[in-house]
Amino acid sequence: MYLRTTARSNADGSRVRYFQLAENVWDPDKGQAVAKVVHNFGRADAQSEESLRRLAQSILRAVGSAEELRDRDDIDMLDARPIGAVWVLDALWKELGIAETLRKLLGGLGAKHPYERALFLLVAHRAIAPSSKLECWSRWRRDGVYLPSADPVRLQDVYRCMDFFLEHKEQIERAVYFKVADLLNVDVDLIFYDTTSLHFEIDEEDEVTQRRTRRDGTEATYEPLRKRGHSKNGRTDAPQIVIGMAVTRDGLPVRSWVFTGNTNDVTTVEKVKADLKGWKLGRCVFVGDAGMNSESNRRALSLGGGKYILASRMRADGEVSDEVLTRAGRYHLVKDNLRVKEVYVGDGERRQRYVVCHNPSEEHRQRMRRAKHLFQQRLRKYTRVELLVCDEVGYLSYDTRAADLLFQVVSERHEKRSLVLTTNLPFAQWPTIFPNASCTVALIDRVVHHADIVAIEGDSFRRREAEGRKSARAKSKSAAA
Repeated sequence: MYLRTTARSNADGSRVRYFQLAENVWDPDKGQAVAKVVHNFGRADAQSEESLRRLAQSILRAVGSAEELRDRDDIDMLDARPIGAVWVLDALWKELGIAETLRKLLGGLGAKHPYERALFLLVAHRAIAPSSKLECWSRWRRDGVYLPSADPVRLQDVYRCMDFFLEHKEQIERAVYFKVADLLNVDVDLIFYDTTSLHFEIDEEDEVTQRRTRRDGTEATYEPLRKRGHSKNGRTDAPQIVIGMAVTRDGLPVRSWVFTGNTNDVTTVEKVKADLKGWKLGRCVFVGDAGMNSESNRRALSLGGGKYILASRMRADGEVSDEVLTRAGRYHLVKDNLRVKEVYVGDGERRQRYVVCHNPSEEHRQRMRRAKHLFQQRLRKYTRVELLVCDEVGYLSYDTRAADLLFQVVSERHEKRSLVLTTNLPFAQWPTIFPNASCTVALIDRVVHHADIVAIEGDSFRRREAEGRKSARAKSKSAAA
């Protein structure tokens, strides 16, 4: 419970405050906590405030004040650490069966090697306050969170549990996935797969193949992973690894893979399908982007009656542009911003089915983007030349768009490159040819700044030439008469 203050405005403009004793209760209809008034104390005048003080003193006499608890000799404050977030994560860890799976994999070694608690400590630390493994064990475990079950974890366990996890990664991911699928009734009719890259702040690539003896006596081989390759986060200068992830249509993870940094996306599909086949997920459809689309991948995905959906690039000389996009057919409206049509290429069992998707909104956006790009290219053409001559400014009137274009050209060249303007109108008459006064003032300001104005007096050459032609025609008519 808590003391709540409300206010009301009177007709004369004054405000009156009221005191209420309230508590928060959950409203299932609104989906949030709402305040429930337990008792109204009335107006917050001097008399009611004094009565509230007496009420507070009587409550403190019954339960004791914070100062009294602090001053007691038989109570010492030793430590205070948060528990809420790690408590929720620990409950999820157990509900998803991760703790039980790890204990089964550890067998009788769980007491000697607390890898289950070490792995949970790393996961909770990454979710709550991510930093290094050493920081997690040495400081965060001791001062940042209340997790007594992780007290037996040693620093060597924090590092060695990663080897244990890598050795049993497939079993752990499989157990977690099927537990989540059972709890949430996950639909696995579609499997979406994609990759990304993760770079390391190091200079040299991995070159040495590492070997380690497992607990069962077998030897584990670790190929060098950190290599330079196509970076998806723009860090082509740093070694990287490639991470693959398969998820359901709802975004729930199914399984993950780690590949060397120089791995192409298109070469990972066959391994992914083989690994997922062992999980017996049923007849699900594999969905990948254009980076996964190749003849060998389509053949591998179709083996055993497998179904797949792969995006295709619209190359200028490919099958899509030559036979699919040029094929006549009627689009079917799916939503306001999506319409589709089916196109089949080839005959028999080897024919390919294409679904052409058209988004009118996206088409308009890309068309405007291309037009803007072309405009910027043309604008750069006029702004980068050393000398630009604009002849007969004022011969025609400018609309708003034409005036903006001229203003952009003049602004881009202002104090950078030379510009020559010729006009038959004095600056005082320029408002008659431009759409608004502000545009005219700004344009003139940039034109005359650091400018040499040359006034050419005399008859117009064009007028003199036109009058000469007119006089010649008159003379020829007189001679003919």
